[in-house]
Amino acid sequence: MTLKKKLVVSTLAVSMAAVAVAGLPLSSKGFADQFGIVGTASAATSTDFASLKERATKLYGTLTDADKQTLRDFRTDLQGLTQDKLEADFAPVLTQLKLSNEDKVTLFNFYKEVVSSIYTPELSAVTDILKSPNYQAYQAVLKKIGEQAGITDLSVEEVYSFIFGANGVEQKLITLLKGKSESDLGDLMIHPNSELANQVKTIVLDSTIGTANYSLRASLANLKITKDMIVATKNNVESRLTNEKAAALVLAKAYYNAYLKTTPTKPTDPSTSGNSNSGSDFTTKPLTVDQKLAAASTYDVSKLVQVVDGKATVKLVDTDTINALANLAAAAKAAGKEGTSLTLTLNLGKITAPTVEVPLSKAIVEAAKTNGIANIAVNFNGVTVTIPVSQFSTAIALTVTTAKPEVVTSVTKLKLASDVYEFALSVNGVATSTFKQPITIKLPLKNTDGLDKELLSVAKLVYGNLQFQGGVLNGEFIVEPRDTFSSYAVLENKVTFTDIASVQAWAGKQIQVVAAKGAIEGVGEGKFAPKSNVTRAEFAKMLIRALNLENNSAVQSFSDVSSTAWYAPYVAVAAEKGIITGRSAAKFDPNATITRAEMATMISRALKSINPAATTNATAISKFSDAAKISASLRDGVAFAADHNLVIGNAGKFNPNDTATRAEAAVMIYRTINFK
Repeated sequence: MTLKKKLVVSTLAVSMAAVAVAGLPLSSKGFADQFGIVGTASAATSTDFASLKERATKLYGTLTDADKQTLRDFRTDLQGLTQDKLEADFAPVLTQLKLSNEDKVTLFNFYKEVVSSIYTPELSAVTDILKSPNYQAYQAVLKKIGEQAGITDLSVEEVYSFIFGANGVEQKLITLLKGKSESDLGDLMIHPNSELANQVKTIVLDSTIGTANYSLRASLANLKITKDMIVATKNNVESRLTNEKAAALVLAKAYYNAYLKTTPTKPTDPSTSGNSNSGSDFTTKPLTVDQKLAAASTYDVSKLVQVVDGKATVKLVDTDTINALANLAAAAKAAGKEGTSLTLTLNLGKITAPTVEVPLSKAIVEAAKTNGIANIAVNFNGVTVTIPVSQFSTAIALTVTTAKPEVVTSVTKLKLASDVYEFALSVNGVATSTFKQPITIKLPLKNTDGLDKELLSVAKLVYGNLQFQGGVLNGEFIVEPRDTFSSYAVLENKVTFTDIASVQAWAGKQIQVVAAKGAIEGVGEGKFAPKSNVTRAEFAKMLIRALNLENNSAVQSFSDVSSTAWYAPYVAVAAEKGIITGRSAAKFDPNATITRAEMATMISRALKSINPAATTNATAISKFSDAAKISASLRDGVAFAADHNLVIGNAGKFNPNDTATRAEAAVMIYRTINFK
């Protein structure tokens, strides 16, 4: 096998077979975080297992006898692992689960059966688990883990469906990768942030698992299983199973031969086909409307980049760019997604110059608005800048400069987790640093080994000082909407307080993370005052900062909120978005303490403003014995927050009218940040 072919099949081994060596269900996160993807679990039936047998026939039918023996050798290797060895290898994630010793034995038996079924070429292997004497025990332990993770009735069938179901990881990857060239597939391994790799992530990121329709990301956050834990577990298992790499290579080759490579056919006779391409001897499956939409969403302009004196400038051709906008609008209409928030991404490719400039003419800006394109994004070197164009009516130009690290390291000892970028925008030739609609920056992370990713925050450099703005982690990127431009970088922002020992067990980490994001601050002298009450103005700022909803153009008309007050811009945004209402039409009462029910309602309204499709189970508050005490105007908000585990009660009560402490606020804000 050539080196090139080895790259291809090794990549497929990573994408499709690594779930086995990472382990299930303990480390579904291993598959999800290691490669930035998760899958969708649908309710499984016996039909699903029958389809697995059909899959095995096709998949393993491509293998030689020697290949099949390699898989059997791996299974023997796996089955030989003792309970003690498995517990040692899985210790990083096992410590996050509350399981008895008997549960652990059952779980590892299930793990070995699942992995064996993937790596065994006998057709019965995929269905034998239904006949296992341990089947009911498997169901019980999975349900227990599911409850800890927030998944309702997790089952054996759902684990299999998560991987192999009609909407599972395997099928989604096969659909995406089918017909790709060997160089395209090899790019997945060599460039994990390539366009194809990002397509893999986009297709299945944040999908759900289990009948509760609960995201896998949220489930693992509940278990407090981090990527570092998964990586450590995966490394442990791989070092133990010496035959794993050979088996993974065999399995990847099987996927390539059975599902992915384009099937050669005899060329049609040009004389009988008016559309025949005599230079092609492969059949091509027509793209779906969604695939056409995805393709139309990116416009490759890498050949239009010109570099002069260290500055790369994109020389867009108006007519071509306007055609790309029109094509995207047409593809969206064909896919039934006309009127949605469409984005045309200009892909600049790899840029070596330190400064990049992307001018957009007035004709392009107007064409975007005419065609219903909400955003024009610029992508290069992993950086993406997404510009909402409706706020502009003339030519604009984006400039991004990759600065030296010293620009930031000279003013702080905190660890850099990205390059330093200087962003600038001109409108009709005039430099503009503030915007009515935020411009979103997506920055690639680097040098994150040993860093706590939950503490990573986008920092803005202002007159030699850092202002932490937060940001949402998205795989190996961090995303942050900004209504102002300046110099930005990602840092690990470790904030410590000396007075949180009394709440450390249930709020310590949450306080640290929310403080790192700049959403909540101490009270001075290294103190947090965790048991102090929170005012309406304070919580408005916490929430708006946490969800990146700042907008300098927002206005408010409360007579008791001075335009110069520190909280005025946050109250303005909260009022404008309907997140908070005044005590009356004219009064906001900023210094009044906020109740738990009010806090839950503000959180719910804020999340619904950015997640309009989010639903509420009105019966969620029935689990609280004091639900009758919740004000009628706040019941829907509390129900939403309770339904999505944003708030929890105490001893069966919600205590809606109790004032909320700063520690409680930090916990709720932390859950809000992680809402999916």
